[in-house]
Amino acid sequence: MNLFATSINHKTASVELREALYLNSEEIKEYFKLAHGKIFSEGLVISTCNRTEIYGIPVSKNISLQDIQNSLFQLKSISGLTTENFQNFISGNAIKHLFSVACGIDSLMIGDNQIFKQVKDSFQLAEENHYAGFLMKRVFDSAIRAGKRAITETRISEGAVTVSYAAVQLIEKIFSNLSRKSALVIGAGETGELAAKHLKERGIGSLTITNRTYERAEKLAESLNAKILPFNNFKESLHEFDIILSATSAENLILTKDDIKILMKKRNYNPCVLMDIAIPRDIDPEAKSIDYVFYNDIDSLNIIVQQNLAKRKEEIPKVEKIIDEELAGFLSWFNSLEAAPAIKDLRDLFESIRAEEIEKNKNRFSPEDHEKIEIITKRIINKILHHPTVELKKFGENGTNSDETALKISIIRELFGVDKKNEKES
Repeated sequence: MNLFATSINHKTASVELREALYLNSEEIKEYFKLAHGKIFSEGLVISTCNRTEIYGIPVSKNISLQDIQNSLFQLKSISGLTTENFQNFISGNAIKHLFSVACGIDSLMIGDNQIFKQVKDSFQLAEENHYAGFLMKRVFDSAIRAGKRAITETRISEGAVTVSYAAVQLIEKIFSNLSRKSALVIGAGETGELAAKHLKERGIGSLTITNRTYERAEKLAESLNAKILPFNNFKESLHEFDIILSATSAENLILTKDDIKILMKKRNYNPCVLMDIAIPRDIDPEAKSIDYVFYNDIDSLNIIVQQNLAKRKEEIPKVEKIIDEELAGFLSWFNSLEAAPAIKDLRDLFESIRAEEIEKNKNRFSPEDHEKIEIITKRIINKILHHPTVELKKFGENGTNSDETALKISIIRELFGVDKKNEKES
């Protein structure tokens, strides 16, 4: 199988290089135009914040991995890249790598569900732009099946492995019904944004954002259909929230123990969850001594994250088994493509010999016996070819080595003179 793949990912390149090589959907379409028919007959491009990968069937044996890498540089002129920044895969290894990506075990965050959707989106983009052909569509079906099995048959994606998500999962354990609760997220940076998105996804009843830079808070609030609270006087409204999640880059505490005492008094000591996921901390840890305050900081949340990561790592062997099963199934299908023409040619050869001999000798039999002779000779041919046909199918169905399968098939073709017969007829 002449399938190539080259990858720049979190294992091979810095975040700066990965960001520089990221291709948006329009750039990927541009790459399709650049490569289709010149480098690849069909293929696929996956580009995320952690990886840019190019898969394809080369148009000729003269296409090298260097040609593929150079084609990427035609779109992105990046300095500082070396051959060590690329991982390269050929044939079955390329497909196995794609399966590992779709299943989330090659991700920076083990078991990342998001990459599964990104792989699906990448195939859809390739198909919409007529870049994914017959073979890549079959690869896609197998990759998606492997990804779905990993999610449903293992626990590879269970448990929070980011502090933001761990905070939200912990909040859900304290308040069973978030739809009746209100939350304030302090800070609209990357961590605060993730936490706000997780709260929204978990069905929070009311979400409010506050940030030193009003425009940033406004942008995040608009994307999540949330409210905005001016940063200058947000403390005056703290008592209105059941959940306060803080993720700023402030150098000092922004909420003291006294601030929390005032907040709780105004709430008549109704329970309040404080999640401090900032470094350094935003909320005075002494606040946890106040009655009906549920306080967690980044240290306690990191413990949860590490425990969940350990559990996900334990699931990797189960996912690898699924990948091996799906890879074997794909290679069986692919190898059968080589066996099918050989079966047809072998049967055509024997049928032509049968028909030729009957034509030569039909005058030796009465017209009434012609039909019987046709039936008898066809049955004889079917019986003779039954075992070779079964064995040829086995080569395709059971063979995981394409070269080995091709060798066995070529021996059978040579043994029966199939190719010579075809050349003679041509």
